[in-house]
Amino acid sequence: MRSLRTSARPCARRPACGPRAARAREYWEALHPTSAGGGYVNFLMNEGADRVRASYRGNYARLAAIKERYDPDNVFHVNQNIPPDSRGDLLAG
Repeated sequence: MRSLRTSARPCARRPACGPRAARAREYWEALHPTSAGGGYVNFLMNEGADRVRASYRGNYARLAAIKERYDPDNVFHVNQNIPPDSRGDLLAG
């Protein structure tokens, strides 16, 4: 039986990860113009806040307002976080 080698080291410290990540980004950039937008949030890595916002599309502002109401201190901030809407005006009314 073959063993599967695993590592707990971060991706940036493994030499093969850099080129793989670059190819994945190039692939995404080539396909993105033909997509409907958005994305599956659980598949995101370190794309940044703009990509998280794009994944939620028109729901992002509403979700940020809900986060402000129920988690204003941003206690639940793991994974692809939606920070609280500090203005608090999106759910007013």
